[in-house]
Amino acid sequence: MIKVKGKGGGMRRSGISMVVVLISLLASALTACAGAGEVTLGDPRAMTFPSVEFSPPDPERIVLDNGMVVYLLEDHELPLVTVTAVIRTGSWLDPADKIGLAGMTGAVMRTGGGGGFSAEEVDEELEQFAGDISIGIGRESGSASLDVLSKDLKRGLQIFAALIRTPAFDPARVELAKLQAIEGIRRRQDNPSSVVGREFLKMLYGAEHPSARESTIDSVQRMTRDDLIAFHRDTIHPNGMILGITGDFHKEEMLEALRGMFGDWEKGAVPELKIADVPESDAVKPEVRFIDKDTTQTHLRVGHLSIRQNDPDYVSLALANDILGGSSFRSRIFNDVRTKRGLAYSVGSRLMTGVHDQGVWLVRAETKAASTQEVIGRFMANVERMRSELVGDAELAEAKEAYVNSFVFSFASPSAIVSRLVELEYDGLPKDFLQQLREKVVKLTKEEILAAAKKHLHPDRLKIVAVGPGKTLPSALATFGEVKEIKLSPGS
Repeated sequence: MIKVKGKGGGMRRSGISMVVVLISLLASALTACAGAGEVTLGDPRAMTFPSVEFSPPDPERIVLDNGMVVYLLEDHELPLVTVTAVIRTGSWLDPADKIGLAGMTGAVMRTGGGGGFSAEEVDEELEQFAGDISIGIGRESGSASLDVLSKDLKRGLQIFAALIRTPAFDPARVELAKLQAIEGIRRRQDNPSSVVGREFLKMLYGAEHPSARESTIDSVQRMTRDDLIAFHRDTIHPNGMILGITGDFHKEEMLEALRGMFGDWEKGAVPELKIADVPESDAVKPEVRFIDKDTTQTHLRVGHLSIRQNDPDYVSLALANDILGGSSFRSRIFNDVRTKRGLAYSVGSRLMTGVHDQGVWLVRAETKAASTQEVIGRFMANVERMRSELVGDAELAEAKEAYVNSFVFSFASPSAIVSRLVELEYDGLPKDFLQQLREKVVKLTKEEILAAAKKHLHPDRLKIVAVGPGKTLPSALATFGEVKEIKLSPGS
């Protein structure tokens, strides 16, 4: 008999007894199953499981008369509806003297009222029925979303459509957005991690490239309300928009509502999403730069331009990166730089790819200023090893398993399923693109990973950016090439 002293001992005895009973029952069940040949007890690390197989529901795709594409997937579990939109616009269309115009347009579309609703009325209406609307414009697309209770769907859709189709761009809200943007620019150089990330992209693409250029105080001050109106008029059209709708609705009622809200919106000239490649001579040129900032650590970015997501070698390179540094705790770089040598707390690599712009492969770390040179050296040593040796069987198996097991999270909810299909159509990829990637991962060989690493990881093309104390960085970086300083200026 187990005795437990102290207050409430009787309750503890009862609880422990229950645990003992449960353990006994579990042991009996396992023994019975093992006797039937269903379970083999042994080292849990040697246990194997079949691959996860599932069939996500298939949303219905409908095209309205004005060219707007709609994906519908009913889900009546909760009285909620989610509407998302992807719009063929983006900051790649910003005029050279007004960088930031697209982002400003998206921000004030949401805050500045529209369709006969004042800015205050929109906020009050949404607050009254607990609806939420967001609108924004990024580099390659615009986005909008509506989350609302199904009983308030009609009113929510009215406001959502009004803000997208006929934003009012309230002058006071335009000026407020400009002031907020300017304040953000003034604070831009405060965070070393943000500084190194932005300056690294400028080195890769060039400061004037759509993927790296930044707004300035001057560019924001030049913007007028008329500029926002014109940008919206010229770039946002129904035939350049894809809607994804999930939740507690019925198809015919939803289509009737959408035709009522958007049906009379006429087609327009949708801009072609085309972002120019970086000239080959600039892309392959190695560079070493530093930014003098009074920090206790060096913030590092090391890497170069890479492939797009639809490249035939994407899967091979993605798993090579995962083994090299993308999987954090089990990656080579993490175990070498952090676990074995204790040189950095935050360290790893990333392969950032899309379809419309050149991808980026990079290694990052935050380390003591005194260990900057050693950390970069370890980066290069691990890259060279990846380019010269086959990965181990265990490494490949773990990388494959991680990818296959994470695949299900792309379809974790109806809204995730629809959002994924919307993104794939926007990017011009087949609807089974993720399934194709999964099949390639399962079949991938060590030889294919080695070939991709040799072809797409280039130690001779590395761009290196370090943010840290200027007294020590130049000498630490000199081993890797001619070192130049990047001078930051407030308001840029």
